[in-house]
Amino acid sequence: MFPLGTVVFPGMSVPLHVFEDRYRALVRHLVTEPDPARRLFGSVAIREGYEVGDHGAQSLYRVGCLLQLTEVEPLADGGFDVVAVGRGRFRLDRLLTDGEFPAARVTGLDEGEVPVADELTSRARATFTAYRAAISRFREDPFSGALPRDPHYLSWTLAALAPLPMAERQSLLEADDTAERLRLVTRLLREELRAMNVIPSLPATEVARTRWSPN
Repeated sequence: MFPLGTVVFPGMSVPLHVFEDRYRALVRHLVTEPDPARRLFGSVAIREGYEVGDHGAQSLYRVGCLLQLTEVEPLADGGFDVVAVGRGRFRLDRLLTDGEFPAARVTGLDEGEVPVADELTSRARATFTAYRAAISRFREDPFSGALPRDPHYLSWTLAALAPLPMAERQSLLEADDTAERLRLVTRLLREELRAMNVIPSLPATEVARTRWSPN
């Protein structure tokens, strides 16, 4: 387990600078696995507390993301720069902290298969496009490329790209299915747009965005 101060989504690429002994041990353990597809670990967002030190991760969210370690660069000081990619979701049942590195008992969460109306997909795409245009008035557009057409991939892409506060990002991760996630991200982005129209400045979430940070 690798608790972080941010929410990670399936399909998301996550760079990490690993310097704490317990997470160095985790990386060393993962690279002993000969099959790269099995170099898996979990991440949950920290609700309260910190990523580092004896008092880190005092309170964790219960739904997290399974990650696959894809790149590892050993550093001279014994640490690592790594890249991992989100593969799926799980529910944290019990955190185990008595080993060399944090571990956990988890239950995998399947994506609920429900029909997704074309109208819902189109509305989500249009709302994100409008939000993207609105924030580009204040800073360079941080996004590139075309949005996915597939509703499932679109839901995860919008969840990852939307610069929302931690609790709202977590609610997107916890959504039961694609349709619910698309409805939720559309509503959240519309609320951001309304707030920006009332107070024409940088979006409030700009100060609440959680950047990738070292453990």
